[in-house]
Amino acid sequence: MRYVAGMSQRRHSTLDHFLNILDTGLRSLAGHNHAARPTPAAQQTDEPLSFQEQQLSGRLMRINHAGEIAAQGLYQGQALTAALPLVREQMQQAAQEEIDHLAWCANRTQELETHTSFLDPFWYIGSVVIGATAGRIGDKWSLGFVAETERQVVKHLNEHLTKLPGKDAKSRAILEQMKIDEQNHATLATKSGGVALPTPIRHAMTLASKIMTKTAFWL
Repeated sequence: MRYVAGMSQRRHSTLDHFLNILDTGLRSLAGHNHAARPTPAAQQTDEPLSFQEQQLSGRLMRINHAGEIAAQGLYQGQALTAALPLVREQMQQAAQEEIDHLAWCANRTQELETHTSFLDPFWYIGSVVIGATAGRIGDKWSLGFVAETERQVVKHLNEHLTKLPGKDAKSRAILEQMKIDEQNHATLATKSGGVALPTPIRHAMTLASKIMTKTAFWL
């Protein structure tokens, strides 16, 4: 997920945050985010997939793209309410890595000749609300939310790696790199002061994730 970190020294007004949320949402939904790193898929051979394999891969990558849309909303909402301390340079790198993930997933979804989720605006707006709530609770809980989210994302990526068609090396390479990045983000959030969330909240996050993934698979 995208860390709202490394913010400038000047205080941002509510209007500044609102405009940033709007700008990020429009760029994310329009596919105007650009990756700083080349896609891992570029190093893989493009093997022909059957119709059924292409359809399955496309739906799985649609889910991952929807998850990255939600990530943008979560941390933009968090910026609106949280007074997060300045964090290490590694956190700034983590923020860019999340933008990379969004661009990689969008490009791969297009290559598989399918659409991104029709509910992307809903995922973004809903996640802004969730992120704002997490940010208002307090920094240590907000970072704990980051860490738990990343751990659940890693679990979700592992599931997708087992479901991908064996011939789809391009999608697999993308998900493998995303998994490495997300594991690092969870570790950084914990080291920065994040605390473990109560079990009911973790279960609620898991349920919300399942609803999104099942819906994005079809829509």
